[in-house]
Amino acid sequence: MPSLYVHVPFCVQKCDYCAFYSHSLRDSSKDLISVYLEGLEIELAKRQKDAPQGVSSLFVGGGTPSVLGARDLERLLVMIRKFFPSDPQREKTMEGNPGTLTEEKIDLIKRYGINRFSLGIQSFDDQLLKSVGRIHTANQARKAIQRLRAAGFTNLNLDLMFGLPGQSMRIWQETIEEAISNSPEHLSLYGLMLEEGTPLYTRCFESNAPCPANERCLLPNEDMQAEMYEWAARRLKQAGYRQYETSNYARRGYECRHNLGYWRGEDYLGFGPGGVTCLNRVRWKNIEDVHTYYLRLLERRSPIDESGEEVLTLRECMAERMILGLRLEEGVHLQSFKNDFEVDLRDIYQGVLERYKNKDVFIIEGDYFRLNPKYAFIANSILQEFV
Repeated sequence: MPSLYVHVPFCVQKCDYCAFYSHSLRDSSKDLISVYLEGLEIELAKRQKDAPQGVSSLFVGGGTPSVLGARDLERLLVMIRKFFPSDPQREKTMEGNPGTLTEEKIDLIKRYGINRFSLGIQSFDDQLLKSVGRIHTANQARKAIQRLRAAGFTNLNLDLMFGLPGQSMRIWQETIEEAISNSPEHLSLYGLMLEEGTPLYTRCFESNAPCPANERCLLPNEDMQAEMYEWAARRLKQAGYRQYETSNYARRGYECRHNLGYWRGEDYLGFGPGGVTCLNRVRWKNIEDVHTYYLRLLERRSPIDESGEEVLTLRECMAERMILGLRLEEGVHLQSFKNDFEVDLRDIYQGVLERYKNKDVFIIEGDYFRLNPKYAFIANSILQEFV
């Protein structure tokens, strides 16, 4: 059965590095959330047939789902449960920002069956948070963790970022240590990726004017980012966390089931403006415009962005299985690959394996084909070989 993702495309304000589709509520019309929810309800009802056996997991992401007021948040959760009911034991995650997470909202999401929370902290350093446009403070992050624990959440993920402007190794180490002190079940550690069109990219690379605080010079270089990554991996291992994916660490049994589905090549459903679905080797994306999304659904038309629909070839599916699967510590299951594609991956990718056979890059261990962990930080450049 597929997993279910619901995109909530709203934030108080967009972070300076964010390239995801979302609207700043400070710059949006007051009715935009209502328009979104009305469209989403139509889509959820229309697409129940895509998961006749139910869904394997739920992830409510964004944007910032916790930016919704209590009434709108409850409406969202009611409609998800109505059209896609699932076993209470299945993993159900919601993302949130410490600056928008109140006790009322926490109690609400707990009551509607959300059993895993992903908190976007990024850093426990107030100056760093401000420099990248985060709306919360370190103290708000600490209070949000306390509130989630007090409400009974026993599966908590903390999102952290390295490679931020002005971030030293000491500041990064202090953030990791504080994160560990809160005993989260899961941690996601991402290196800053500056994408064209974002304010931070413009400030650091395009502006002729001097960057505030000379940020261009203060961006950690690749060597420093590699050191940050490797130090964190070692420290988290010491603290009892398993690096089960390139950027993700968990205590045993708390690996993110939803994301594992993506990395293992399972089908998934995406709802809301910008939501992406991949079902039976057909992938499509909803249009990234709330009003157009709503109007199309209201008129019984498809909300799919016509330029974003593709029928994946067998070769494309195999490449994606390798690229995503090799991000996992476990790697790609040899027999599952053969069952799905009717070919042994060692045969179809013989040329790649020949190029790396004397470099200790790949490991075959039991039923799995894996990437040597020491190449994890540069994995993307290696994995492109499978395209």
